[in-house]
Amino acid sequence: MTVIKESSTIQENRKNILEQCPVMYVMGKIGGFWKPIILFHLSTGSKRYSELKRAIPEVTEKMLIQHLKQLEADGLVVRTAKAVVPPHVTYELSEAGSQLAPVIDAMADWAFQDMKRDYKERIQP
Repeated sequence: MTVIKESSTIQENRKNILEQCPVMYVMGKIGGFWKPIILFHLSTGSKRYSELKRAIPEVTEKMLIQHLKQLEADGLVVRTAKAVVPPHVTYELSEAGSQLAPVIDAMADWAFQDMKRDYKERIQP
């Protein structure tokens, strides 16, 4: 029978890195494939779930719901539900999420420049 270690050095190291490294802290909040994309789409204004799903057709419903909940729990997204039938739920960036918008925009700008660079390298002998 295997004995499970109660305190793991790896977990302790991960905790220390998150507390000491600002990049790791940010990646803990917005890391993963879908979170930055969701934040990018919300940076233009509040959206309903169906609008986000149409804007990001590749994301599964499970992943979109899961990441919206995580972003809300991390204080980056605000979920507003109106008590009407059918329910009217919107998502928008919180103040902290709005402060991330320039970072996400900078990532998009870099991507466009890098894609142009890659294209030029591929067409030139």
